[in-house]
Amino acid sequence: MKKYFIKLLLTGINAGYKQLRKRVIFKVSAQRAHDSTIILTRYLEKYGFAIRFAAFLHSIAFKEKPTEVGGAKLTHPLILAAGFVKGEGFRSEGDALTAVYHNKNNIIPGWRIIPTLVGPVEFGSFTRFPRMGNPGTVVWRNIESQSTQNRIGLKNPGAMAAAKFLGGKKEKLPKEFGINIAVSPGIPDVNQQEKEMVESIEFFIDEGVIPTWFTLNLSCPNTEDDPLGHQLEAETRQLCGGFINHLESHNLDVPLWVKISPNLQREQYHMLIRIFDEVGVKAIIATNTLAQPTPDDPTIQAGVGGGELFEEAIMAVAHLRLEKISKGYDIDIVGCGGIVNGLTYRDYRTLDVKAVQYWSAMIYRGPLAAAIIESELPKHEYEFDPIYSESLAKH
Repeated sequence: MKKYFIKLLLTGINAGYKQLRKRVIFKVSAQRAHDSTIILTRYLEKYGFAIRFAAFLHSIAFKEKPTEVGGAKLTHPLILAAGFVKGEGFRSEGDALTAVYHNKNNIIPGWRIIPTLVGPVEFGSFTRFPRMGNPGTVVWRNIESQSTQNRIGLKNPGAMAAAKFLGGKKEKLPKEFGINIAVSPGIPDVNQQEKEMVESIEFFIDEGVIPTWFTLNLSCPNTEDDPLGHQLEAETRQLCGGFINHLESHNLDVPLWVKISPNLQREQYHMLIRIFDEVGVKAIIATNTLAQPTPDDPTIQAGVGGGELFEEAIMAVAHLRLEKISKGYDIDIVGCGGIVNGLTYRDYRTLDVKAVQYWSAMIYRGPLAAAIIESELPKHEYEFDPIYSESLAKH
């Protein structure tokens, strides 16, 4: 009876969101809808009843599915990817810290209500110093392909302010969450990149904000398409090794996951998984968004997610999975890209992916997207299919 009630509830929520999407959300631009969602999230987070209602919805919509992946124990295998709960941009670290110390506003809207509603969330990306992000229109959607595109530009309050903000609310942090650290763009010196990365980690540790997992975002600019490994191999090894060594120096048993780009050469995927296995990375998130020209200006690139990313992301998973089996690597793969329904989720599961990340599904399926997608998955479990994997990799 309970399963029938939950199925009926999710069906009703899905139908209701379709009407809301059609009559309200998609009547305005993607940029306006995105900005309004952030404003609404910040508003709701002020009120205890909204948090309690989010927790109630989660309790009836989500069935716990304990999942161990990448050295982390999760209550559910669908994780909201980095990029939604990452906070405001600031012009300087001083401005960001002032906003934290004087409690002027909620600099990371969604930090509390979103995990309460959807379960596992990856916060960030956070860079060492604040970033304002790109001006103007930075978010688009393609309804036909159920895709999104953005060039928000790593907008965030910076690692120090983010750590202090979250550190002041430790008792209300979710029981499972990730923190995504990104190398600041425009820094060619890998030693400087490592220094800023270590400082970012240290801020969270100092504030007692210890996540279930850390993610290092290597997808930009450190995984350019370079199958011969010109500097890339050494840089990847130094950054990942330095991250893990710093965690170990604090005796922290927190796994490191790494997020990589789509559309790389087969040799580069092989090289990356080899390095990750050698230095002790526990999971690869495959993949980040795919750079494509924006709808407004073909000379400017922006990251595509959702349906248009699916083929590239799942091929990356296939390459990584086959190499993992071939070499016996002890590393998990977290799928990310185009998971908008039970069928796309099933395809990742067929590649023996235990957990996935989603983002665009929130736009097209609503705030309970993870529960709806999980409910659409066929009942039987899917085992790794090497023929399916090889056919994808050959593409």
